[in-house]
Amino acid sequence: MAIEVGQAAPEFTLTNQYGQQVSLADYRGEKNVVVMFYPFAFTGTCTGELCAIRDRYVDFVNDDTAVLSISCDSAHSLRVFSEQEGLTHPMLSDFWPHGTVSRAYGAFLEEKGFATRASFVIDKDGIVRWAVVNGPGEARSADDYAAALAELA
Repeated sequence: MAIEVGQAAPEFTLTNQYGQQVSLADYRGEKNVVVMFYPFAFTGTCTGELCAIRDRYVDFVNDDTAVLSISCDSAHSLRVFSEQEGLTHPMLSDFWPHGTVSRAYGAFLEEKGFATRASFVIDKDGIVRWAVVNGPGEARSADDYAAALAELA
């Protein structure tokens, strides 16, 4: 079951596409964070969603907000994917231990072995303020993230 609005977001530290450690705690007290789980790099729907964030970069990566996208792909795959698509926000690998963070957020599909499309807007205090969980083939709207972030302003 996915974590719910009003709950504290589970803390995590994962490796980004450049081999650096990134923690949710890095943003505490500084920025609201959109945590965006997705099934796999290089797939049509995932690429479309992440490119929508890229194309609206200033809406999601600014003085008040950061985006952390998470998949069970390896950090090496995420680096190639980010370079190919021009994605510059932290793309985090939940590869090993496989799906640990996805499970903590209730976004891991055990029977499939990967994360579903789940997104969480986390405020500067680490509390989940908005959440959506879709099936693997159901794209999310960047407009929904923007509206949820506007509520925090």
